[in-house]
Amino acid sequence: MKTDFKPGTMIYPLPAVLVSCGDVESEYNLVTISWTGTICTSPPMCYISVRPERHSYPIIKRTGEFVINLTTIEMTKKVDWCGVRSGKDFNKFKETNFTPGPSKMIKAPIVMESPVNIECKVFDIRELGTHHMFMAEVVNVQVNDKLINADTGKLNILDSGLIAYVHGSYCVMGKRIGTFGYSVAKSGDVIKNRNK
Repeated sequence: MKTDFKPGTMIYPLPAVLVSCGDVESEYNLVTISWTGTICTSPPMCYISVRPERHSYPIIKRTGEFVINLTTIEMTKKVDWCGVRSGKDFNKFKETNFTPGPSKMIKAPIVMESPVNIECKVFDIRELGTHHMFMAEVVNVQVNDKLINADTGKLNILDSGLIAYVHGSYCVMGKRIGTFGYSVAKSGDVIKNRNK
């Protein structure tokens, strides 16, 4: 049996990310966003969808840049707080004790506590309804050194305890159940991939 549910965006899980913005320290802000994702691999492009009434919206629209900061289980309570409080009323970096760090290619700050920081430059804004989509080119990515395998140079992001958003709840990611292509790989190859 199936039950019809009201039409909606039921594509879960989604990443729960902190988007940082502002080109001068006095206006630095953080906003929690789950409406985000990949647009294209090459050139690398992604998007965030933001309500126009959010404090970060005019900052991102004016500066044309932002950073998507992936978040971990240790950051969850502060990530939620940044989603329910406005930058109009609070200095979110100060209130959460998150550390603003320098981006390499843009002026918006990264969140130093985040394992992965994705620096983005906006190339288009789509006004779609409740949310406007900021489409952006990824111009640089900063990664915590602890996530890079010293021998292979490969990124092991799964061990960082990333969180996801699922229909009003935060969940932790991390249980590996397969690797890309494992369904057609020889059994020896699957074992090798599992150990990387």
